[in-house]
Amino acid sequence: MLKGISPVINPDLLSTLARMGHGDEVILADAHFPGETFNTNVLRADGIKIPQLLEAILPLFELDSYTDSPLIMMAAVSGDQLDPAVEESYMEKIHLTNPEVPAIKRIDRFEFYKRAKKAFAVVMTGETAKYGNIILKKGVTPC
Repeated sequence: MLKGISPVINPDLLSTLARMGHGDEVILADAHFPGETFNTNVLRADGIKIPQLLEAILPLFELDSYTDSPLIMMAAVSGDQLDPAVEESYMEKIHLTNPEVPAIKRIDRFEFYKRAKKAFAVVMTGETAKYGNIILKKGVTPC
């Protein structure tokens, strides 16, 4: 165990976050997301909810300040409705370390899947909220 690193971050996730470069994306995927279908670098964080992971990751991980949208979520499919509490719970944790971050951008389901194919990694979580997936775009760590 390391000091200052949350126990919800396992060694594989810590290594993955360290190996990512600026502009790389990691998906924190809900338990229903077809991670293995879209990406070969899939990590497991079973039983851990995305707000817990956001709170643990973001003190270690700089969000990309050179893009308008370092945070991306899937838009609801026609006929579905988003639960605003999901995004609110994520933003509560994100704002702990990134109070000035731009609002989350929503993209179409199939565009999200395209991004998943190009993502550095997909982290399968225990999140059960519908439309709970979020993409984090890594930035440059300040000196």
